[in-house]
This record gives sequence, C-alpha cells and structure tokens, in this order.
Amino acid sequence: MFAQTVTTTQLTHSAAFHLGQCITETRRTFMKSALISCAVLLLSAFASAQTPTLTALPNTVFVGADGKFETAPDTALIQFNITAQADTAKAAYEQASKSAETTRQVLRSNGIDPKSAEIGFFSVNPMYDWKNPKRKVIAYQVTTSVSLKLKDFAKIGPITQQLADADVSGSQSLSYTLDNIDEAKTKAVADAYRRAQASAQSLAAAAGRTLGELSYASVDTQENIRIFAPMQRKGGPMMAMESVAPPTQEFTPQNVTVTSHVNAMFALK
Repeated sequence: MFAQTVTTTQLTHSAAFHLGQCITETRRTFMKSALISCAVLLLSAFASAQTPTLTALPNTVFVGADGKFETAPDTALIQFNITAQADTAKAAYEQASKSAETTRQVLRSNGIDPKSAEIGFFSVNPMYDWKNPKRKVIAYQVTTSVSLKLKDFAKIGPITQQLADADVSGSQSLSYTLDNIDEAKTKAVADAYRRAQASAQSLAAAAGRTLGELSYASVDTQENIRIFAPMQRKGGPMMAMESVAPPTQEFTPQNVTVTSHVNAMFALK
C-alpha cells in the first residue's frame, strides 16, 4: 500500500510538472502571437498613413504619382549666438550687451536695420566646477540666439566676416530657403497631379475606356531638409582675415526642392 501511495504521488507530481510546462508553453505561444499581432497592426497603421484606404468602386481607376518643384532660393538665413562669460552674472550680462551693440553696428554698416534681426532665446546660466564635489559656481554665461534673413545675397560675405572679426559669436550657420514656400508647394502638387492624370489616362486607353472626372484625391508635400555645418570662427588677427575672400564668395546657393505625392481616383467611361 505504501509503495502504491508513493507511485501515485510521483505520478501526481509528474502530471503537475507536465501541466506546468503546457501552461508555460501556452503563455509563450500566446505572447508571441500577441507580439506578432501588434507588429501587424502597427505596420498596417503605418501603411494606412502612407496610402489611404479606399473602397474599390466599379468603373474607376486609382493612381498615385510624385511631383516636384525646384527653384533658386530667394532668402538667406544667417544664424549665430552672442555669448559672453564672466565671474559674475552682471559682468557677463554687460559683456553680452557690448557684443549685441557691436552686432547692431555691423548690421547698420551694411545697410540693414537691426530690428530685422530676430532673437530666438536669451539665457543666463551658472557654470559649475564639476571636478569639485560641492559643484561650486565658477562663472556665469549669457547666451542669445540671433537669426537674420537677407534678400541681398551680396551682403552675406561681409556680414559673416565682420561678425567673425568682431569676435561676438563662437559659430555661425548659413542656409537658404524660399520666402513664399506655399507657392512652391502648389506648383509641386500641380506637377504630381499632372503625372497622376497621365498615368490614369494611359491605363484607361489600354483598357479601351475613356477617362472621366476626378472623384477623389489626397496630397502630401515635403520640403527638402538640408543638414549644414556651422561656420566655426577661426582665430587670428583681423587684418589677416580681411585679405581672405568670404567662404561663400562665387558659389551658387543650392536650389530649394519641394516634393509632392498625389493619390487620385478617376471615373471610367
């Protein structure tokens, strides 16, 4: 009887062990299925965001096409920071004020109203000695970001060089854009629609049908994104820099490209 009891107990433990394994495998399978389902849903959502879901209608044709509009820029954007550092916040503020006045003089000397320059942010931050466990404040830094839009590209070289000579900014950046970007987007959309309509016309002709009116359309536009490196200030005497041509001289600004994608549905006759 005792042997039989032991055997039954062993069988009970064995059955429980196998049952636990089955439950564990079931959970793993369920989790894998859930992860796969989530991935499918995410991909489906992404695809839906790129291409709209439409109900197929009889006697219609659905097409998509890309278009673009490329033109020379009409606006130059110069961005730089006015930075000053001193032992006290007051001293740093006064140095930054002097650098700002020097910047205004540079703009006036080039026939530009200082009010046309825009300030992005202004900050006064303490500088700490991170090697000291007490994190002692050793200085204060004042920073102001300035952006300037120019229509006259001939002024880019003199302004950037004079700002570097005046030692008011640690770095400068230059980029080109369009003042009326909406007009460029409109032309890009028109180009994409023309291509989409041509594709639909070809499909209709191949099927022996006649292309009808537009019944649905969706549009997406995008401006090309440029990654540009700041023009670092180089040390050296002012007279030495005056004899060197500006880094932008005799170069042609890069064209601005706006792209568009159009999805269109046309009726078939």
